[in-house]
Amino acid sequence: MSFERSFAGMGIGAEPGPNASPADVGHSDAVTPGMRLQILSTEHWSLLASRSLAWNESFSRAGMFLTTLTGAIVALALVAQASAFGEGFTLFALVILPVVLFIGVATSIRLGALNYHEAMCVIGMNRIRAAYLELAPDLERYFVMSAHDDFRGIGITMGVQPGGGRLFWIAQMLAGTPTVVTILNSVLAGVIAAVAALRVGAGTSAILGVGVLGFVVAALLQGWYVRRGVARLQAGHHPLFPTPEG
Repeated sequence: MSFERSFAGMGIGAEPGPNASPADVGHSDAVTPGMRLQILSTEHWSLLASRSLAWNESFSRAGMFLTTLTGAIVALALVAQASAFGEGFTLFALVILPVVLFIGVATSIRLGALNYHEAMCVIGMNRIRAAYLELAPDLERYFVMSAHDDFRGIGITMGVQPGGGRLFWIAQMLAGTPTVVTILNSVLAGVIAAVAALRVGAGTSAILGVGVLGFVVAALLQGWYVRRGVARLQAGHHPLFPTPEG
């Protein structure tokens, strides 16, 4: 579908029919290529601003979580020193650590929503870039980002390096902020489970087992939530400008 035909399908820029009213004819003549370019440029800048806000919120939320976690660790160290790791320490840990875990889970969920928002912005910008190229095809060699709204084009615009193999992709995934937050949340869940087992008087082996189980369960639940979000994005996305084969 070309850029001109897509506008014609909406009644913008289409040739007036024999029964068109004077108002329709005037509206068609008023929408010039310059006005269309201005509309696209305005939308492009709006998407850029929205994407920038999403990035800023992602960093702010992750920083807030890490700050809270650091403060909780310092507080636990002070209580442990004062109580000699006694009953007061375990009670304080069972009060403060679930609060930190709640902030971490909320941060993880919010980061997922922000990543989805960024993907939508990138899709929109790629489609606008495709419209630019339909208006001026000779400018294609000057564009660095993609003009295709499939997942390959989204990756190019997001700066994802192509190739590298499975190990490269695993390393990129582990280095991402959502993964770091997910791992910290899982560690917190394991520590809370271990402290709870210690509180009820479990043995050393049982405490370690409960802690590892808490870590694994938390990691699996968060991984399931992320995969479900990615699957929804993949199922609901229908590219209008796919990357040509070959």
